[in-house]
Amino acid sequence: MKTLFTILFLLIVQIFSAQEEDYDYANGVFHFEENKTQKIFTDWTRIRQSPNVNAPILDSLKTNQSILILKKDETILKLGERRANWYKISYQKGDETSEGYVWGGNLAVGYRNKNGYDFLFGLTKTINKKDKQYPEINIQQNIAAIKVVEGNSLIDEVSFETGSAESLSYGTFIIESNHKLQNVELTLKATISGEACGIASYDQYILFKDKKLIALPQLMNVGDADVYYHSEEFIFPNDKGGIANAFIFKMEEMEKDEKDREKKKKSSKVYLWNGNSYKLK
Repeated sequence: MKTLFTILFLLIVQIFSAQEEDYDYANGVFHFEENKTQKIFTDWTRIRQSPNVNAPILDSLKTNQSILILKKDETILKLGERRANWYKISYQKGDETSEGYVWGGNLAVGYRNKNGYDFLFGLTKTINKKDKQYPEINIQQNIAAIKVVEGNSLIDEVSFETGSAESLSYGTFIIESNHKLQNVELTLKATISGEACGIASYDQYILFKDKKLIALPQLMNVGDADVYYHSEEFIFPNDKGGIANAFIFKMEEMEKDEKDREKKKKSSKVYLWNGNSYKLK
């Protein structure tokens, strides 16, 4: 199954890469509605006079600065695997309101506030990564991050991989309970997903405790109609079947053979949580 999935994934990557030369489009995660408040994700983001990287710089804004989206410009800038429109914005500094243009890739994909902290989720860069099974093939891997800010101070930040461009159609960011994990204040969940069959989605859980962010192993889900699927999930202590002071990783795969017969494979492993860190049992 893994070999089949890898081959299909690499073929899809090559198809999408070839299409990039034919037309340009923005990744869906960087779509921001007009007349809505958003947050700056990249620290010292440059605000320009017009939607162009060569336009004069009017200002620079720090992480967590609130802005108002006034209008989406049709100009698209690509940096690595990230494609985003430019946006005309307004923002407040002291008693002064200013306007300018910002590249959408520097904005938070999602943000939340809880217990006096601001949590932000965004994409930071693209790196070249060799495929594990086919080292001669380089994959464009996007890197995402979650930041926690208290007032105007960045408290902590964690980075993690989150797929290639075709997986950047949708993004969600939510706050969950502590799932009854000892000393954990809350759990963050960031999700990136594509919109086509065979395109993987990624779930990243982050534990927040003592002003620190702790990333759990990443979950990946992918499927192609009823031909095959690969699913991963965590069972936390507060879930049905959960166990105290641990979380369970569960994986299930299904593939149909040439006679349309289902072949399933399941596995699981337990991660022990001691109140400060986790380790594989």
